[in-house]
Amino acid sequence: MDFAFDARTEELRERLLAFMAECVHPAETVEREQRARLASPWETPAVLDGLKAEARRRGLWNLFLPDREYGAGLTNLQYAPLAEITGRSPRLAPAALNCAAPDTGNMEVLAQFGSERQRKRWLEPLLAGEIRSAFAMTEPEVASSDAANIRTRIERDGDDYVVTGRKWYISGAMHPDCRILIVMGQTDPEGADIRRRQSMVLVPRDTPGVEVRRAMRVYGYEDHAHGGHAEVVFDGARVPVSALIGEEGGGFAIAQARLGPGRIHHCMRLIGTAERAIELMCRRAVSRTAFGRPIAEQGVVRNWIADARVAVEQLRLLVLKTAWLMDTVGNRGAHTEIQAIKIATPRTVVDILDRAVQLHGAAGVSQDFPLAELWAAARTLRLADGPDEVHQRSLARRELRKYA
Repeated sequence: MDFAFDARTEELRERLLAFMAECVHPAETVEREQRARLASPWETPAVLDGLKAEARRRGLWNLFLPDREYGAGLTNLQYAPLAEITGRSPRLAPAALNCAAPDTGNMEVLAQFGSERQRKRWLEPLLAGEIRSAFAMTEPEVASSDAANIRTRIERDGDDYVVTGRKWYISGAMHPDCRILIVMGQTDPEGADIRRRQSMVLVPRDTPGVEVRRAMRVYGYEDHAHGGHAEVVFDGARVPVSALIGEEGGGFAIAQARLGPGRIHHCMRLIGTAERAIELMCRRAVSRTAFGRPIAEQGVVRNWIADARVAVEQLRLLVLKTAWLMDTVGNRGAHTEIQAIKIATPRTVVDILDRAVQLHGAAGVSQDFPLAELWAAARTLRLADGPDEVHQRSLARRELRKYA
């Protein structure tokens, strides 16, 4: 395997690094100050609109989509180092480049499975950054890590589908620009094949019967910059049959196709988050003195920094290998590696962030540094897109099968 990046990727990396240094990082404080003055914390600060316009001007837009018709035409391996860079500022950079979840996964679903009419109505404005979207899968009443447990009903009634159910932690649904939800539910609850019982439909957020009830918190954060994580109730919400994505019973397969790229994108960005944490650790260590010696001279601190560097280099190679496999043998062929990075990356990055918090003392848990918020986001990813234990179960089963 050759992970040397081609000329186009290197050129995009240089452009993106310049954009981060010149525009994104200076805007981080401005974004927080502007958001605090908004009538609603869910509104978009003006500084983000400016960043999006500048990113488009610099040709840093929709980099995640491999289809040249819709995106930059990059492979997973080419996109990996770019996503890593955006992970250094997860509040701003992904959204500025129109590469933020859950819109990325939703755009991939529409590009791959949507009808021409669905792509025209919803994909095009998403690609243009004119609207936002949400993906409604997780439910509070069941263990949603097993998609077969989903109880939301999508019932055919003449030329319509009627959606009834309760979802929560629906990322992006609190954003005022969220216009469309991709909803997963059961169209055939008695089907013999439990993986063919679910389907996905497009439900406009303003559909009668759709109630965005409240913002769920994540370790105390409402994640305003990401559009929040809403509890959404569907009480007989009616949409036309043309709102079905793909075919009836295809929801599980579409979800798997969506989650593969989503998982690797999260891991790519988390490596950038870890790099930001290491940088903050080092700057703090060389600028503070405790017990008569610079913190940087304390053995335990040097161990933390050394261990963090080793861990990040290991993770990066595993993620790059996974990206390469996805490009060469497909998501199914990279199944083991996708699960491996989903297990290893959040767990390792949480540990690095925890040590960075410890090194910063009280400042580490404060709002004056990004570490606490980054820790909460990374820790949440040990649950999002499937908890660690689900991936461990599946990965171990595949390993054991070799010896059965």
